[in-house]
Amino acid sequence: MDNVLVAEDAQQLAQQVSDHMYGNDQASQGLGMSLGEVAPGQASMSMTVRADMLNGHKTCHGGFIFALADSTFAFACNSRNAPTVASGCTIDYLAPAFEGDVLTAQGVEASLAGRTGVYDIEVVNQNGRRIALFRGRSYRLNGTVLGGIEKK
Repeated sequence: MDNVLVAEDAQQLAQQVSDHMYGNDQASQGLGMSLGEVAPGQASMSMTVRADMLNGHKTCHGGFIFALADSTFAFACNSRNAPTVASGCTIDYLAPAFEGDVLTAQGVEASLAGRTGVYDIEVVNQNGRRIALFRGRSYRLNGTVLGGIEKK
């Protein structure tokens, strides 16, 4: 039992799992995403739109907006230390994002039942303008994200 870390509560567990996942997430880090607040079933991430993220219209390519929402989804649905993957997702683009915009994605769990969940992610810019709405469906696998961590 010496190697087992014990989380005091669900919030501490969510933070430990997210810190571990972010440390291994080269994709999110490479795109300049930063992890914000996490809680059981919730997460937020931010990313500044760079020149190399612009499409032919000089707006942020939708794939980068999707990646921000998808990464936020991953942190929200794995926050309980149960390894969880996407089973499907959709995104609606509502407004363009431009170079220098700071995009923030806020993800919340809409439903969790058995092995499946539904998560809603809203992406806004630094002025609070809605850029996109993403809905992800998750499927929980066996095991734990962070072995050796147990909730008290």
